[in-house]
Amino acid sequence: MASSAATLPSKMKAWTYPEYGKSSDVLKLQSDVVVPQPRDDQVLLQVVAAGINPIDFKRMLGMFKNIDSPLPIIPGYDVAGVVVKVGSQVKKFKEGDQVYGDINEKAVDHPTQFGTIAEFTVVAEKLLALKPKNLSFVEAASLPLVIETAYEGLERCHFSAGKSILVLGGAGGVGTMIIQLAKQVYGASKIAATASTGKLDLLKSLGADLPIDYTNQNFEDLPEKFDVVYDAVGQCERAVKAVKEGGDVVTIYGAVVPPATTFMLTSNGAILEKLEPFLESGKVKPMIDPNGIFPFSETPQAFAYLETGRVTGKVVISIIP
Repeated sequence: MASSAATLPSKMKAWTYPEYGKSSDVLKLQSDVVVPQPRDDQVLLQVVAAGINPIDFKRMLGMFKNIDSPLPIIPGYDVAGVVVKVGSQVKKFKEGDQVYGDINEKAVDHPTQFGTIAEFTVVAEKLLALKPKNLSFVEAASLPLVIETAYEGLERCHFSAGKSILVLGGAGGVGTMIIQLAKQVYGASKIAATASTGKLDLLKSLGADLPIDYTNQNFEDLPEKFDVVYDAVGQCERAVKAVKEGGDVVTIYGAVVPPATTFMLTSNGAILEKLEPFLESGKVKPMIDPNGIFPFSETPQAFAYLETGRVTGKVVISIIP
């Protein structure tokens, strides 16, 4: 699978967009993109699989073009692949290592021009971790951005054993990770989570004690209030009504209503390393939509599916079958 450094091609295939717009209008497959070269602190990866996230199509629409890298852009934050070349300062990885990570340290502040939906990409060493041995490349590629976001939000809420939590958007990419981390890593006393009718059993299987069908129940009307509310869908105004006095609310989308706080993920391979025992033991599992794995050639269809907003877990593009 991995090319040796001596035989690396100079050109590669990559999905790019030369202008901002809807994915169906602007995404193009290019076959003569120059393979990027790693700087001293970077590795060059042969990409095996790439996860995609809502931030990818929001970026493509130009939602943060004032702080973006120059066009044309190769989309993609999440990657799983094989190291084929290392920069002179790289200590942790060597050629042939199987690694994964979110390649953008700052989610919206000048994310890289060279994303992951390509045959090769360069990544800073500190953003990567070794791929858990029990996970496939596709499974690993589904994890970095969502599991790191779930973890950072829980840390910001000072979540700890014995606390209760309400997760808004429990069946989404980030939500499925919040539930699992809250239960398996932090030892939550009670987990409530919202989803649509058909996804309540999934919430239970992930560890939710109280699945809430948002189509026929208002979570803020529950008599019970929670130590922490983690809003992964942009319902902050309602979220703050469900938290105990003195509790914490964190949101990752939309307007922020006090006392809630928000953040943009800072990617860090150390988080993946810290969570590795939970992934390798199977206590925390990747969550990929049943129809969510697409071949490289069907990248536009993968984005079209993600953009429906009805995805359970993650959508992943398999670059090397």
